[in-house]
Amino acid sequence: MHIFIIGAAGMVGRKLAQSLAKDGTLDNRPIESMTLVDVVTPEPPLGFAGKVTLETADLSAPGEAVRLVAGRPDVIFHLAAIVSGEAELDFDKGYRINLDGTRFLFDAIRLANGEDGYKPRVVFTSSIAVFGAPLPYPIPDEFHTTPLTSYGTQKAICELLISDYSRRGFFEGIGIRLPTICIRPGMPNKAASGFFSNILREPLIGQEAVLPVPEEVRHWHASPRSAVGFLSHGATIDVEKLGPRRNLSMPGVSATVGEQIEALRRVAGEKAVALIRREPDEVIMRMCAGWAPGFEAKRATALGFTAEKSFDDIIRVHIEDELGGSLQ
Repeated sequence: MHIFIIGAAGMVGRKLAQSLAKDGTLDNRPIESMTLVDVVTPEPPLGFAGKVTLETADLSAPGEAVRLVAGRPDVIFHLAAIVSGEAELDFDKGYRINLDGTRFLFDAIRLANGEDGYKPRVVFTSSIAVFGAPLPYPIPDEFHTTPLTSYGTQKAICELLISDYSRRGFFEGIGIRLPTICIRPGMPNKAASGFFSNILREPLIGQEAVLPVPEEVRHWHASPRSAVGFLSHGATIDVEKLGPRRNLSMPGVSATVGEQIEALRRVAGEKAVALIRREPDEVIMRMCAGWAPGFEAKRATALGFTAEKSFDDIIRVHIEDELGGSLQ
């Protein structure tokens, strides 16, 4: 099996590559090679016995998608995107990277399909940003997509493409609507939702963090470990069970910011909580007012997708995976 990860230098892409390298198989088939692609050179996963090819490429550049697909990967994980805050600030860049690059990839697969019947599994990382207020709580699987950001609009368009190209038989597509991933390791990024991770990650290592929204804000979360599990499982399930509705809202944990902080208090104590500084940001507050508070995710759960059950679990996953299993 040849695995192809686009966006492999990103946090989830790196973790996905490492997980697949450690397992060595996908859907009970041995992984013989992996191609890792990003706009910066990805790092090879540790301990992988097969062949690893590292590619630096921008899918939105003419001809790049065709060149990359020429290797005929069996499974394509498409994670490449610019995040919500950046897509909102730079309209042209958002559509070029998040939409045009995806369309070029899908068309490259379509053209290859016409030549020799090539039909890979395509696992696309969508987002709960495809939904916008007013929203029920919890949001049912049948609820319509009404994005209120450019990022969410770009993802919603790509979801339609996934469904249509799959319907036409060009590839076996599935769209994974990731919850907001928390706690993200490393440094803060340009995602408007980044504060959800910041207010936990920094206090856990004794650093101050800024909270820009009220504690009443409720949102939908899953850990990086769960995100990797969603993607791997999406590559193995019987897509016929999806029918024409190829995009799934993933399970997760619905919590208010206040509930996040209480979970931090239970796991790490008052000293960590005291490092959170309130600095209201009107721009971020306007954006998060339209974000999804939580989902039923019945379809995904019935298909075997799983996530954490509480925010305490999410914090403990971060401690296990990023902090060596214990607080200093």
